[in-house]
Amino acid sequence: MIPNAVFDRITVEAGKAGGKPCVRGMRITVRRVLEILATYRERAEIFREYPFLDEDDLQQALRYAAASVDDEVRYLNQVA
Repeated sequence: MIPNAVFDRITVEAGKAGGKPCVRGMRITVRRVLEILATYRERAEIFREYPFLDEDDLQQALRYAAASVDDEVRYLNQVA
């Protein structure tokens, strides 16, 4: 459980990625970040293939996913 979690790197925009949660307003979804984390063995490989992502993006995507599973997502910054 993540009480009062702030997901300042996770954005939801109706016209982007079908309204799915994305990282920092980019067109890379939280789901895709999770798939990347599950696929690549080392973070260095991830950052070589996806240089626009950083460690904080990965951590927040993981925290967001964990909170979502328990319906604990709060204070999500939504972009109109």
